[in-house]
Amino acid sequence: MSEQLERLGKLPLRDNLRGISPYGAPQIDVPVLLNVNENTHGVPVDVQEAITKAVSEAAVSLNRYPDREFTELRTALAEYLGHNLVADQIWAANGSNEVLQQILQAFGGPGRSALGFPPTYSMYPLLASGTDTSYIAGTREADYALSAESAAQQVAELAPNIVFLCSPNNPTGTGLGLDVVEAVYEAGEASQTIVIVDEAYHEFAHQGTPSALTLLPGRERLIVSRTMSKAFALAGARIGYMAAAPEVTDALRLVRLPYHLSAITQATALAALRHRTALMADVEDIKVQRDRIVSELTRMGLTPAASDSNYVFFGGLEDSHTVWQGLLDAGVLVRDVGIAGHLRVTAGTEAETTAFLVKLEELLNSTPSSN
Repeated sequence: MSEQLERLGKLPLRDNLRGISPYGAPQIDVPVLLNVNENTHGVPVDVQEAITKAVSEAAVSLNRYPDREFTELRTALAEYLGHNLVADQIWAANGSNEVLQQILQAFGGPGRSALGFPPTYSMYPLLASGTDTSYIAGTREADYALSAESAAQQVAELAPNIVFLCSPNNPTGTGLGLDVVEAVYEAGEASQTIVIVDEAYHEFAHQGTPSALTLLPGRERLIVSRTMSKAFALAGARIGYMAAAPEVTDALRLVRLPYHLSAITQATALAALRHRTALMADVEDIKVQRDRIVSELTRMGLTPAASDSNYVFFGGLEDSHTVWQGLLDAGVLVRDVGIAGHLRVTAGTEAETTAFLVKLEELLNSTPSSN
């Protein structure tokens, strides 16, 4: 690896890319993969068949470019999201990461800045570097909470061009109150700050949890991003999308690559949206396992964070790396997020969740832990 880095260092890279590492969670072939927040239930057979049929039909015209405006998909996504949204307010790309990248291309860049509140999604600073946007690391409370007052004060003082609000937050799984979004938006008025609310895991939130979509009317600088990777079990299809004022989607047209969303991708997404009832049934099962994990970890004397996502962030471990390795040795891969005493685990199927909980308790009985 050092030889590879040495060769890389000889290239005329931009200065802000030197010394950074690419995004990547461990890809290890073990029986129970609970480290990257995938929907481990997989795609139901009837949905598989519908996608296969849709892709087969799309394949007939693969010699032609796809619908550049993906109008049918934008219309379907607007209908799915509700809140009186229309197709002109929807944008989609190859995963929500590409949506975020396009936002940074349009509103970030040299001489501009983006503010995030770590610990949060680790791609934010990497997306900033890739677009030559200065990344500012804001602060949270000791328990990783983010209050409206604190967030707004930081935005007012730092005057970033873009703010990332991850809700539910990754890796902690905790949602933000809409008061935080409103306060940040108002604090960014003077600097005309673009406010991105990343709701990649919103479908897993507890019933009644409001979405920032409700705040879109009258707020042309507010963007709400979503993904089909999690709730729709389409991580391998790479489909992300966002809702915003129509002028925001017009701005992204200025930076998108020609025909960036393939006909196959559009067909896959449309088929999944038409069969979302079956997919959402799995979401409810995942939420049951998520809550089970929180309950069981609490019983074990650990400190899981309240989760509105399909994963649980938990602390109370004396040696989190030893526990991580012990789980891996037993065929269970979870995520070491680099925060001392903490790990993150995806809520999988009932069997996968049981395998994790049983092995973790065995490790805790043989490994010192603190509450």
